[in-house]
Amino acid sequence: MLVLLFLIFLFGLIIGSFLNVVIFRLGTKKSALKGRSFCPHCKHTLAWYDLIPVLSFVFLKGQCRYCAKKISWQYPLVEIATGLLFLQTFVFVNFVRHAEFISASSVVDFGSATEMTTLIIQCGLLLAVGSLLIIIFVYDLKHYLIPDKIIFPAIAIAFLYRISLQSTVYGLRPSVGAKLLTLTTFYPLFAAFGAATFFLLLVLITRGKGMGIGDIKLAFLMGLLLSWPQITTALFIAFLSGGLIGLALILTRKKKLKSMVPFGPFLASGTIIALFWGEKIINWYWKILL
Repeated sequence: MLVLLFLIFLFGLIIGSFLNVVIFRLGTKKSALKGRSFCPHCKHTLAWYDLIPVLSFVFLKGQCRYCAKKISWQYPLVEIATGLLFLQTFVFVNFVRHAEFISASSVVDFGSATEMTTLIIQCGLLLAVGSLLIIIFVYDLKHYLIPDKIIFPAIAIAFLYRISLQSTVYGLRPSVGAKLLTLTTFYPLFAAFGAATFFLLLVLITRGKGMGIGDIKLAFLMGLLLSWPQITTALFIAFLSGGLIGLALILTRKKKLKSMVPFGPFLASGTIIALFWGEKIINWYWKILL
């Protein structure tokens, strides 16, 4: 198991390296799938040993081998974040799928090829949308923009994820299937349109100064992916963390009261936290109240 977890983390690092390329080339005419990587400062083409995730940054001491300019910390941080995302997704999918079937008294055979195929599909879809959320996090942080090239595919993948969850319903008893069908269909759509409407109202009230159209699209993605009530947890985390960091930036005079602060990174972070630990956070909250 440890070897498998290490390989998953390693694969995540490699994907994280690719995400850095996507982030760098977004908004340009260059394809992320074509052309060699190069230093953004001296434009020198990088060799394979300059592109080893994390290790190259460490061995080069955060400097370009050819021009000695500093390499942004974005690169190793995105790689590590993606590796951890892959690890957590693998653990999450295994736990959720097994807990779901056991609690529902399912008649599905865990060792069947169908079960394994469904598990792989769902894990792959979550990894894809999680990777796109990382791109949104970094790109919005740098450019104050959530690109349609990323958000629309993410919404489509989240929709496919919901469909994949529905496919498991048909292997359950009718009474259980009907309940899970509601959870996997109605609640996600309610959360998606509800969150998007909420942000639309914020945009209208602030006349686009507080939120942007990209935030509305991201809110829709969040609701579709997380469903109800996890969407409330994600939004609470996003607004709380955004408020605290914004206040800290003002107090340290790095931002002014009317300065713009991208909200996409907080929404993306809230989504990932709520996806993996939302139910635990909700249960913990209710225990405090009761």
